[in-house]
Amino acid sequence: MLQTESRPRISAVINTFNAEEHLAEVLESLKDFDEIVVCDMFSEDNTRKIAAQYGAKIIDHERCGICEPARNAAIQAASNPWVLIVDADEKVSPELLETLYDIATQDDAPSAVRIPRRNWFMGREMVCLFPDYVTRFARKDKINWPAAIHSQPEIDGRVDTLRDRDYSLIHLEQNTVASRLEKTYRYSEKEVERRGPQRYSAWSFLTKPAGRFLSTYFIKGGIRDGLPGLIWSLLEAQYKFSTIARQHDAARQSKKK
Repeated sequence: MLQTESRPRISAVINTFNAEEHLAEVLESLKDFDEIVVCDMFSEDNTRKIAAQYGAKIIDHERCGICEPARNAAIQAASNPWVLIVDADEKVSPELLETLYDIATQDDAPSAVRIPRRNWFMGREMVCLFPDYVTRFARKDKINWPAAIHSQPEIDGRVDTLRDRDYSLIHLEQNTVASRLEKTYRYSEKEVERRGPQRYSAWSFLTKPAGRFLSTYFIKGGIRDGLPGLIWSLLEAQYKFSTIARQHDAARQSKKK
């Protein structure tokens, strides 16, 4: 990318652990940014080799099972005043890249920008998973990321939102039922760590998962996704049930001690 004195400089930062599956495609989409920073949790596959092939700055972070604790380390390792935080399975379109540079050029540029994301499940791009806004573009000195699963970044200042589908992150992961079930087990455990033990009534065990299903299927549009939409909505309800059940069980066990 040609640079001018007035053009802002942006670092793209990625957290990785055994991320070779999509990494080359992701890094190819990032090659026109001014810098790529890869914060790696001691991968055992070809992740570091692929990152080196694209000239990325590679830093290390301890393994912790989730990406959030490493995000501040990745952000702080960036050399430029603007950062784009990308997962190792998210591709950036040329349209999004140019839009981000345009935003950073503005005299009244925001502190951060929410970006829509396109997601797939069972081979279908999902209506109920769009726009799936994520706050991923920010001034380096205006963003802080709490080290908890599914945490949202803390932004000092105004946050704008991109709403055009052409300016989306493209989630390359092809979610399957098996991968969703695996995440349900792993993420619900981390949710209990974040939320802490808590007792729930029998009524809550019925209504909270049901509420998650109804919201996903009818309000968010899972009904428009055919059978994959129905399955995803039921898996969302299962995730909610698993989380509160594990919280309840943790509270029961802590009382026995």
